[in-house]
Amino acid sequence: MPEFPILEYENLNSVIYGKLCDALIQGQFRPGDRLKIRDLAEQFGTSVTPIRDAILRLANDEAIIFRSPRDIRIPGMNESRYKEIRAIRLRLEGLAAETAAQLATSADIAALEGILRENEQAIANGDRLKGTELNQAFHFMLPKIAGLPLLNGILRRLWLQMGPHISDAYIQGGRTMIDHHYPVIDALKRHDSAAASMAIVDDILLGGKPILERLERENERQLRQG
Repeated sequence: MPEFPILEYENLNSVIYGKLCDALIQGQFRPGDRLKIRDLAEQFGTSVTPIRDAILRLANDEAIIFRSPRDIRIPGMNESRYKEIRAIRLRLEGLAAETAAQLATSADIAALEGILRENEQAIANGDRLKGTELNQAFHFMLPKIAGLPLLNGILRRLWLQMGPHISDAYIQGGRTMIDHHYPVIDALKRHDSAAASMAIVDDILLGGKPILERLERENERQLRQG
């Protein structure tokens, strides 16, 4: 019956799209990287069709620039776009932290502490990819703890655009990338919603400072070149 091949095809497309989303969010690509459909198909062990379909969806998400099948790139970001995304993240991730503080269990807190311990080791090892992956895992634990799946979906779209830039600045950022995760955990332990929200806001503002500084330098360079 025709329903089964169609269902299988649609499921494969969703799986490949999800894997590429994770790769972007976790910083496996960096701004300016060129993507090759055949290379990705080989990497994921599939045909080019689901890869192409996933890339078109990601282009619609504004996470990839698709100029032609031979010119697919991870986009850069200007200063104003970064600040817009940051402003949205401040509100939404602040809400996630605030709500998580009301609901966090000892198991939730232990999971966050485990992520943070691993992230400490990744920074000590200079492991950019592992550090970026763990940083993303920490942030996305908050809407999960808060029981806000719709918010999680909205944040994923923002992180599709931010993941490559966070990764690009992760080693340069050093301890600023994780230092403010500790006050988040402390606030969750006390079930202090206001403190949890303030801590994640500090983390986004201060942890994102290396990214903003890089974008500001690039903007100044472009202005000088006229």
